[in-house]
Amino acid sequence: MASTMQECAFSSPISVADATRIVLSTTGCLSPVSLPPHQALGLVLAEELAAPDPLPPYPASIKDGYAVIADDGPGDYSVIAEARAGDDASDIVLTSGTVAYITTGGPVPKGADAVVQIEDTEQLDDYCGEKKIRILKRVSKGHDIRPVGFDIAQGEVILSAGHILGPAEIGLLATIGVTVVKVFPRPLVAILSTGDELVDSSTRSLGRGQIRDSNRAMLLAAATQNQCSVMDLGIAKDQKHEIERSLDKAIAAGAHILITSGGVSMGDRDLVKPLLSERGKVYFGKVLMKPGKPLTYATISYPDRNSIGAKDLLVFGLPGNPVSSIVCFNLVVVPAIRKLSGWENADLCRIRAMLQEKVPLDPQRPAYHGALVQWSEKGIDGSPCFLATTTGKQISSRLLSMRSANALLEVPQGSGYISQGSLISAVMIGDVHNPKRDLSDSVGQVGHHNAERSAAYIFNDANNDAMRHTSVAILTVSDTVASKKGVDRSGPRAVEVINKFSERLGGVTVFATAVVHDDISEIQKIIKTWSDQHQVDLIITTGGTGFSPRDVTPEATKPLLHKEAPSLVQVMLLESLKVTPTAVLSRAVAGIRNSSLIINMPGNPNAVAECLEALMPSLPHALKQLKGDKREKHPRHVPHTSPEPLDVWNASFTAASRHEGVELPRERGCSCSH
Repeated sequence: MASTMQECAFSSPISVADATRIVLSTTGCLSPVSLPPHQALGLVLAEELAAPDPLPPYPASIKDGYAVIADDGPGDYSVIAEARAGDDASDIVLTSGTVAYITTGGPVPKGADAVVQIEDTEQLDDYCGEKKIRILKRVSKGHDIRPVGFDIAQGEVILSAGHILGPAEIGLLATIGVTVVKVFPRPLVAILSTGDELVDSSTRSLGRGQIRDSNRAMLLAAATQNQCSVMDLGIAKDQKHEIERSLDKAIAAGAHILITSGGVSMGDRDLVKPLLSERGKVYFGKVLMKPGKPLTYATISYPDRNSIGAKDLLVFGLPGNPVSSIVCFNLVVVPAIRKLSGWENADLCRIRAMLQEKVPLDPQRPAYHGALVQWSEKGIDGSPCFLATTTGKQISSRLLSMRSANALLEVPQGSGYISQGSLISAVMIGDVHNPKRDLSDSVGQVGHHNAERSAAYIFNDANNDAMRHTSVAILTVSDTVASKKGVDRSGPRAVEVINKFSERLGGVTVFATAVVHDDISEIQKIIKTWSDQHQVDLIITTGGTGFSPRDVTPEATKPLLHKEAPSLVQVMLLESLKVTPTAVLSRAVAGIRNSSLIINMPGNPNAVAECLEALMPSLPHALKQLKGDKREKHPRHVPHTSPEPLDVWNASFTAASRHEGVELPRERGCSCSH
């Protein structure tokens, strides 16, 4: 029976995604515990917490200055009292013609309805022992006063279940007087190294055939970094009774996870898999990945000493090579730790980064390369993006290849290379920081991505911070350029103009550029990929909008649109007519597919610049609406659902709708198509 189980579980490798799904489907959350806040840092909140009282609990001054009656206006006034932070000040009552000195956070006296900051006053000479000041500036009622509940209203939910408690959250707990908080506890993770060749890392002199155990120290540190309690089981020789004894120790200690390294391959001394088959249920024993193929996962049920019934020990048999161990830990064990710890979403954080070197593909398995990822203001065509460079030669035994790595590049299975400048998915295993190693110097001018390569190697992650930027993709439609009989000028010009308007668009990530023939199927394929798979915010096509027999861009675009936006085309037409009467020959269309705005533009590079400039006053608002922001941006247009009065909307949106033009060079010429 054990042999049959073993053969079934170990025969065919499964994907990393399937392995993770299996692990998460067999993992539950731990029962919440109550801890003082200072012991809960990094843990997940298991209850909803509301404020028992308002903050501030009294009207408080925002500045050091003088509490005044706003209607009194500028002039000379007697200072009748002081209201300092910590004072009661309930016995102070202001009447017209008097003021009170007040400090930041001080309670506003009765009768006062505004605060004038010290900078807007002058100290006058004492007159018969009476302190007087001169108010230089008129203020409105409520000026520089935080009303009761301004920061936190009484009864307001300040933290919901599922929040991870960081320093700010711990501060909020103190603010509302919480002394005990219900959280999901740290999982207990037991770590065991196996292998006859291993000796403790403290061993000074190695005998022939011996190596120091690095995996255990590395995995103990990794588990601790992921908010786990850890148990060091030491080293077990490649003998069944030693491994089994360590397994029993983990169970006796109530461990939630057991991580072994080594003993999961196909050698006659690789005993971990057979033992797991005897003691529990093995779910998989091979994963289609490099490194880490022998990764094994099993569960072992044992009596729960704290309740009636049984609990499961999750066992991860990691390969013995150190790089394989840490890669498998990050890809498969970390999601399990997160789910046990109460995370609502245990998925790993993935971002898109631009490669600074070519990366080889493996024909047998998808690979995970240690890499250093950091943010740069210089990326594709000069636009900001994440940059990635591998951390050296990728060999599973060479732990140096993980030094300084804060990401694992997800390199698909295939032949050849992913070229420098391609975008690739990166699993973040550490913080994005700015180390001494500078990647920016290696960024050169990156040309067009081949459309099919872009589709294969560009990934989208909705949780990625970089996606707060507007993502733009630019498609040049031209038989001449696609067949390399001419140079593309409209695509690069579009990139140049988009980058000039980057700040107005909320920051721009030029997702990709591509060139296709004047062919409906080619055009539609790349537009659908960018919109459906990668949720690009703005897709611009250039060329193919005129009367020539091969001009088919509108015919390719229009069937893909879920909503048309004809006014955008009209604005571009009016702008182009200022330059040339032949602009009326343009048949461009514009509209929305999913959450992507798609706009056909002329093939003339100057016309592209003119059209983009004409659209810029409305384009940022259009893109925000596609992302779910339904607020009007013009001061006269008040949303019918808005609870705010008109003057509030006027104040907030006048600045937002102000337009400062960007001067672009113009040349007169045809503004229709290639």
